[in-house]
Amino acid sequence: MTDTFEVVFDPDGRITGELPPDRETHEQLVRTVLAWSDLLDADGYEQVGLLLSGAGQVVADDVRRYAARLGDDDGKRLFAEIVLGEAAGRLPRRSSTLRSVQNKARLIRALYERLDRLVEAAPEPVETPSA
Repeated sequence: MTDTFEVVFDPDGRITGELPPDRETHEQLVRTVLAWSDLLDADGYEQVGLLLSGAGQVVADDVRRYAARLGDDDGKRLFAEIVLGEAAGRLPRRSSTLRSVQNKARLIRALYERLDRLVEAAPEPVETPSA
């Protein structure tokens, strides 16, 4: 076993599309980043930014999936599309400052808030076993 890991940068969701979100880990990362003062160099912030981008993409995919279950004129869907548009523009950007990684952390928090509202409005369909 090794103590190393790699950060996945997958802004188009090609790899992360099949991964379930690890919400507890993502939320802990968001809380940690938002509590920081300037303590890393540009390379450190870039690595954290890549991790946040991957996490944000996973959550955005879930938001997109749940939003698609709602009608085109549903306010929850429309607001989700606004947040998703913001995510599409900001998640792929490189981050090399504290401010930029904290902005990505805030975006992930907003994505999870939107996901929670969508799950309430459009829960997963329950599959009934066939006889």
